[in-house]
Amino acid sequence: MGWDYWPMPFFFGPWLIVLMAVVCMGFMMIMMRGHRRGNSSALDVLDQRFAHGEINQAEYEERRRVLRL
Repeated sequence: MGWDYWPMPFFFGPWLIVLMAVVCMGFMMIMMRGHRRGNSSALDVLDQRFAHGEINQAEYEERRRVLRL
């Protein structure tokens, strides 16, 4: 009775590992794509802060100069 089920892990084991690897890689790519979309460059953030009036023009120009170095 136990002998009938013995070959199953040898047949399905490698395919299960490949399937798990593909699923994990797909999940990682989805997460990385979402992470890249959410990131703004420092200059973009600086432009937004200036546009919202959080910093004045002198601060904006100084920080922009520093970021471009």
